[in-house]
Amino acid sequence: MGWLSGREFRTLDRKLDRLLQMTEAILEKENGMSQALDDLATQVTANTTVEESAVTLIKGLAAQIAAAGTDPAKLQALQASLKASADDLAAAIAANTVADPNTPPSGAQG
Repeated sequence: MGWLSGREFRTLDRKLDRLLQMTEAILEKENGMSQALDDLATQVTANTTVEESAVTLIKGLAAQIAAAGTDPAKLQALQASLKASADDLAAAIAANTVADPNTPPSGAQG
C-alpha cells in the first residue's frame, strides 16, 4: 500500500468533509429532539399537577355536599362559595387569555 495520489487525497478529503457535515446535522437534530422531549416532560408534569388538583377539588366538593346534607342554610352557603370560586376562576381566565387576533372585536361587522 502506498501513498495517496493528489486526486485520491482530494476525493477522500471531500468525503470526510461531507461526513463531518452530516454528523453536525445529526447532532443539531438530536439537540432539537432533546429540547422537544424536555419540553414535553415539563408539560406532562404541569398537566399531571393540574389534573391532580382537579381531582382534589372534586373530592372536596363531594365532601362539602355530603357535610351540608339537606340543611338549607349549609347548602346556600356552599352554593355561594361555589359561585364565588367560579367567578374568581372566570376572571382569572379572562385576565390571562390572549385574544385571538383573527376574532373581530365585539360589535364589529364582518
